[in-house]
Amino acid sequence: MKIATKDLIILEEIITLTNQRAAFWKQEKALILSDLHIGKTAHFRKNGIALASHIMKNDLDRLSILIEFFKPEQLIIVGDLLHAGNNSDVDEFCHWKDQYPDIQFKLIEGNHDRISKNLEKKLNLDFKAEIANIRDISFVHDFDKKNKDFQITGHIHPGYSLKSPIKNIKLPCFVKTDHQLLLPAFSDFTGLDTRNIPKKGQFYIFTDTDIYEV
Repeated sequence: MKIATKDLIILEEIITLTNQRAAFWKQEKALILSDLHIGKTAHFRKNGIALASHIMKNDLDRLSILIEFFKPEQLIIVGDLLHAGNNSDVDEFCHWKDQYPDIQFKLIEGNHDRISKNLEKKLNLDFKAEIANIRDISFVHDFDKKNKDFQITGHIHPGYSLKSPIKNIKLPCFVKTDHQLLLPAFSDFTGLDTRNIPKKGQFYIFTDTDIYEV
């Protein structure tokens, strides 16, 4: 797996985007990502749709490589850590998480994060809230127009369409505006939304090998 990077300056802070669906905040030693949707494959299997169990494992393996590369002290998940409550995939995630006792796991709750008290105990997160504010940057799952701070968000699973004479190609992307950094979905098992993304912004599309501003 190749990790390509692109540095942005946001409120005089360096935020490093990667082609592996996550960003790194050097000053805070924080790896930032959104929309893991842990449990999505197990939820589909439970409902009779056969999906390979390695889909989530591939996401977690990619996250492990990013942790080894950046060596973060905290991991900030900007919503939708989970997809459908408690299931066998959550057990696998908790087992994976136990490898990193020195990393603080922080969750900004998303619309899929329906977490009971028993599940909260099982996940053993260091922080869980609907919003977090760090150095004048707000972390919230879905962009809040009433919030005047710069926001790092997820939820939309942004994609960018590249048009060619042969066919249109959709690629995942980050989107930066004056008020927002929209993160791509970390999970590969998600669709791409090219319609509901911010219209006026800088787009950072990426492939398995590189990241580009368009």
